[in-house]
Amino acid sequence: MSNQHQNANIEQCIEHCVDCHHICLETAMNHCLKMGGKHTEPAHFRLMINCAEICQTSANFMLSGSDLHKLTCGVCAEVCRRCADDCERVGDMESCVKSCRNCADSCASMAA
Repeated sequence: MSNQHQNANIEQCIEHCVDCHHICLETAMNHCLKMGGKHTEPAHFRLMINCAEICQTSANFMLSGSDLHKLTCGVCAEVCRRCADDCERVGDMESCVKSCRNCADSCASMAA
Protein backbone atom coordinates (compact mmCIF):
# COMPACT_ATOMS: atom_id res chain seq x y z
CA MET A 1 0.00 0.00 0.00
CA SER A 2 1.39 3.38 -0.96
CA ASN A 3 2.11 5.98 1.70
CA GLN A 4 -0.45 8.31 0.11
CA HIS A 5 -3.13 5.58 0.21
CA GLN A 6 -2.26 4.78 3.84
CA ASN A 7 -2.51 8.48 4.76
CA ALA A 8 -5.92 8.71 3.07
CA ASN A 9 -7.10 5.67 5.05
CA ILE A 10 -5.88 7.21 8.31
CA GLU A 11 -7.60 10.53 7.50
CA GLN A 12 -10.85 8.71 6.71
CA CYS A 13 -10.61 6.68 9.91
CA ILE A 14 -9.98 9.83 11.95
CA GLU A 15 -13.10 11.37 10.38
CA HIS A 16 -15.17 8.28 11.23
CA CYS A 17 -13.87 8.28 14.81
CA VAL A 18 -14.55 11.99 15.34
CA ASP A 19 -18.03 11.62 13.82
CA CYS A 20 -18.84 8.60 15.99
CA HIS A 21 -17.57 10.35 19.13
CA HIS A 22 -19.80 13.33 18.35
CA ILE A 23 -22.92 11.31 17.52
CA CYS A 24 -22.63 8.84 20.43
CA LEU A 25 -22.02 11.54 23.01
CA GLU A 26 -24.71 13.84 21.66
CA THR A 27 -27.26 11.01 21.33
CA ALA A 28 -26.57 9.69 24.83
CA MET A 29 -26.67 13.06 26.53
CA ASN A 30 -29.67 14.44 24.67
CA HIS A 31 -31.85 11.81 22.99
CA CYS A 32 -31.32 8.95 25.47
CA LEU A 33 -31.62 11.06 28.62
CA LYS A 34 -34.81 12.64 27.25
CA MET A 35 -36.31 9.27 26.23
CA GLY A 36 -35.48 7.44 29.48
CA GLY A 37 -36.52 3.82 29.91
CA LYS A 38 -34.41 1.37 27.91
CA HIS A 39 -32.42 4.31 26.49
CA THR A 40 -30.96 4.95 29.95
CA GLU A 41 -30.40 1.37 31.08
CA PRO A 42 -26.95 1.49 32.72
CA ALA A 43 -25.33 -1.07 30.40
CA HIS A 44 -26.60 0.70 27.27
CA PHE A 45 -25.81 4.22 28.44
CA ARG A 46 -22.33 3.17 29.65
CA LEU A 47 -21.62 1.52 26.29
CA MET A 48 -22.54 4.70 24.42
CA ILE A 49 -20.26 6.84 26.60
CA ASN A 50 -17.45 4.26 26.34
CA CYS A 51 -17.87 4.23 22.57
CA ALA A 52 -17.61 8.02 22.40
CA GLU A 53 -14.46 7.91 24.56
CA ILE A 54 -12.63 5.16 22.64
CA CYS A 55 -13.46 6.90 19.35
CA GLN A 56 -11.93 10.12 20.63
CA THR A 57 -8.89 8.23 21.94
CA SER A 58 -8.37 6.39 18.65
CA ALA A 59 -8.63 9.63 16.70
CA ASN A 60 -6.08 11.22 19.05
CA PHE A 61 -3.64 8.32 18.62
CA MET A 62 -3.87 8.60 14.82
CA LEU A 63 -3.62 12.40 14.89
CA SER A 64 -0.48 12.19 17.02
CA GLY A 65 1.16 9.72 14.63
CA SER A 66 1.42 7.02 17.29
CA ASP A 67 2.33 3.58 15.98
CA LEU A 68 0.08 2.23 18.76
CA HIS A 69 -3.01 3.42 16.87
CA LYS A 70 -3.49 -0.14 15.57
CA LEU A 71 -4.17 -1.24 19.15
CA THR A 72 -6.62 1.55 19.97
CA CYS A 73 -8.32 1.04 16.60
CA GLY A 74 -8.75 -2.67 17.32
CA VAL A 75 -10.48 -1.93 20.61
CA CYS A 76 -12.48 0.88 19.00
CA ALA A 77 -13.78 -1.45 16.28
CA GLU A 78 -15.03 -3.92 18.90
CA VAL A 79 -16.67 -1.26 21.09
CA CYS A 80 -18.30 0.37 18.05
CA ARG A 81 -19.72 -2.96 16.87
CA ARG A 82 -21.21 -3.62 20.27
CA CYS A 83 -22.59 -0.09 20.51
CA ALA A 84 -24.16 -0.33 17.05
CA ASP A 85 -25.82 -3.64 17.95
CA ASP A 86 -27.11 -2.28 21.24
CA CYS A 87 -28.39 0.96 19.72
CA GLU A 88 -30.18 -1.13 17.11
CA ARG A 89 -31.68 -3.28 19.89
CA VAL A 90 -32.92 -0.22 21.81
CA GLY A 91 -34.21 1.38 18.60
CA ASP A 92 -34.81 4.90 17.30
CA MET A 93 -31.08 5.68 17.00
CA GLU A 94 -30.32 5.01 13.34
CA SER A 95 -27.69 7.75 13.03
CA CYS A 96 -25.79 6.26 15.96
CA VAL A 97 -25.99 2.74 14.50
CA LYS A 98 -24.74 3.95 11.11
CA SER A 99 -21.90 6.03 12.56
CA CYS A 100 -20.77 3.19 14.85
CA ARG A 101 -20.77 0.67 11.97
CA ASN A 102 -18.78 3.04 9.73
CA CYS A 103 -16.25 3.62 12.49
CA ALA A 104 -16.03 -0.09 13.32
CA ASP A 105 -15.29 -0.99 9.69
CA SER A 106 -12.74 1.79 9.31
CA CYS A 107 -10.97 1.00 12.58
CA ALA A 108 -10.96 -2.74 11.87
CA SER A 109 -9.10 -2.09 8.62
CA MET A 110 -6.62 0.18 10.43
CA ALA A 111 -6.01 -2.49 13.09
CA ALA A 112 -5.38 -5.23 10.51
